[in-house]
Amino acid sequence: MADRPISVTMPDDGRIIRGLVSDGDGPTIVWLGGFRSDMTGAKAEAVAAWGRKHGRKVVRFDYSGHGGSDGSFEDGRIGRWFGEAKAVVAAEAGPEFILVGSSMGGWMALLLAREQPVGLKGVVLVAPAPDFTEKLFYPALPPEARACIEAGETIELPGEYGSPAYRLAADFFRDGARHNLLDAPLRLGVPVIIIQGIADTSVPHAHARRIVDRLVDDDVVLTLVKDGDHRLSRPSDIALILDAVGRVTEE
Repeated sequence: MADRPISVTMPDDGRIIRGLVSDGDGPTIVWLGGFRSDMTGAKAEAVAAWGRKHGRKVVRFDYSGHGGSDGSFEDGRIGRWFGEAKAVVAAEAGPEFILVGSSMGGWMALLLAREQPVGLKGVVLVAPAPDFTEKLFYPALPPEARACIEAGETIELPGEYGSPAYRLAADFFRDGARHNLLDAPLRLGVPVIIIQGIADTSVPHAHARRIVDRLVDDDVVLTLVKDGDHRLSRPSDIALILDAVGRVTEE
């Protein structure tokens, strides 16, 4: 059965967030993609295919400025995308659901889970990047780019993995800092599985260990992939992700 399209209209400016749903039984699996990725990436497609095979409902979507959704990427902010994720969860997740977040989507998953929404059963994080704007991204920028941000200017950055260059407003970094999570303990009240590549040069594995330390009361499993990079898109990586989704879904 083909996935059915969905759309969620955001109340602030009417922009439409578009997604795809594989219908099935719950708990619903909500896929939260990464920075500058879209819902048709290899990992998202694999999770959707797993859901169809096992009769599970899977929801995936594009943030504004990504993929098929409305909006300009340059207008994107962590808070804006978090609001969109909340709206999609409210519209489509149903009475029970798990959150599966990749890279920036891991930040979104943790922001959602921190609110302890009714029906949340567990969280799977793949190379999660909470707080990346301040703790990972900004420090890695060249001095001239940091100076532009401090002056309130927009910067242009080269794309990764063959993607085109893109622009970020100075407020992107300020807004990200307002949503930081790792400076205080986190209590989610659900099991968490983290999959992290040791060879990840975008999000060091020490970042995943810091997340574990902050999840002070929760049942957390951290799987380190010795030769795994940030994408974690090889068949062996995807098998680990699907196994984690299955374990959390069945708990």
